[in-house]
Amino acid sequence: MDKDLNTLCMRIREWYAWHFPELGKIIKDNITYVKIAHLMGNRKEFDVEKNMSTLADLAKEQDLAQLVVQASKSSMGCDVSEFDMEAISKLTSRAVSFDDYRQQVSEYLITKMNDVAPNLSALIGEIVAARLINHSGSLTNLAKCPASTIQILGAEKALFRALKSRKGNTPKYGIIFNSTFISRAKARDKGRISRYLANKCAIAARLDCFYDNATNIFGIALREQVEQRLVFYDTGKAPAKNIEVMQEVLKQASDLFPSDEPTKEADLSKKRKRNGDDMDVDDEPKKKKSKKDKKDKKKEKRKSKK
Repeated sequence: MDKDLNTLCMRIREWYAWHFPELGKIIKDNITYVKIAHLMGNRKEFDVEKNMSTLADLAKEQDLAQLVVQASKSSMGCDVSEFDMEAISKLTSRAVSFDDYRQQVSEYLITKMNDVAPNLSALIGEIVAARLINHSGSLTNLAKCPASTIQILGAEKALFRALKSRKGNTPKYGIIFNSTFISRAKARDKGRISRYLANKCAIAARLDCFYDNATNIFGIALREQVEQRLVFYDTGKAPAKNIEVMQEVLKQASDLFPSDEPTKEADLSKKRKRNGDDMDVDDEPKKKKSKKDKKDKKKEKRKSKK
């Protein structure tokens, strides 16, 4: 959807620039440009008094809106016929509606991923997490994958090509390359941070799959660990240990979701029943047969046979 939207915006910029070329220099954002072009239409017929407030909302700054109005009055662009302007307005309306639909899909994806995999989404973002789950087939399949497999998910062709030729190096990352952590790392640290990030993704996926209570506190803590690892590669500052971080998170989880485990008194009552302390009076315990009784029975059998 982003690719299609960018293609539409590029076509509109190229087409509308014949009529109003100064707008492209003032407005840099593609979506804002398309919305302003859809609002203005023919710059000579634009009503400033009625649409000035709407133009200021689209431009997000009053100064930019005034610059657009001033440039439209003294523009060097050529005139456009009604037939061509109608085609341009249809294309801009299509792009605006497509952008609205893209935002709806994005909101749906965010809410869905926060329900399905909150920790993985908090760690690497909703889009990358959704692509990992989609590529592996399901969240359960992703949870079963080791960290080394998650690291190269999406780069299978490059992996098998390198293994077959035995010349090139195997890939360091697949889908997780789209995460911001790898792009922020230096060139020499990209392999190390991708391996570390894949390790944390494996933990987050297993928590999302097998943890009963849906929460993202584990994903937030794992994300902080990756941030500390990036700082460690740059400055050498030692990050916090994983055991300490997980213990703190487990304390938070126990406060948020109190467990329904049996109390100590219930455990003691169970042990007493097993030992026979809480047995009723009518229920007499079965006596165990001693070795002497067994020997006496054997002697009686032998005498009876004789």
